[in-house]
Amino acid sequence: MSDPEIHPEVIIRRATISDVAELSKFIEPFVQQGRLLRRTTMELEILVAHCYVAVYEGRIVGCAALEIYSHKLAELRSLAVAPEVRRMGIGQRLVTACVDCAKKLDILEVMAITSSEEFFKTCGFDFTLPGEKKALFIQTRELEKPNEPEL
Repeated sequence: MSDPEIHPEVIIRRATISDVAELSKFIEPFVQQGRLLRRTTMELEILVAHCYVAVYEGRIVGCAALEIYSHKLAELRSLAVAPEVRRMGIGQRLVTACVDCAKKLDILEVMAITSSEEFFKTCGFDFTLPGEKKALFIQTRELEKPNEPEL
């Protein structure tokens, strides 16, 4: 994969409480596509503490959050970039902001649960950690599927 062109006019910054309404609207299409989980306003207000947004031409065009579980582990979640601005390096810059935040907080490991494994590999993530640790999962219920339009 070739390196995306970096666009300095895209600003990556920490999200604020005043971003919550716009952030909620921004992630809704990704929720409808089943790519992100729905977040309540209260959940977004909590995530904002370690959430980053990409702003381009005065509007949010990307986001990512770091959910901290302990001093050893955090999860990079809710990564989304608007389709019209993909390939501008925004996703990588959002991932870097979250990883840098984890480093500043002295968190040992950051994980990402994704269907875009190649993207995360370009950001330095891999499937195993030193010592051959692997994350295993079991699904305890069916995920809610977005409403399908009736034909």
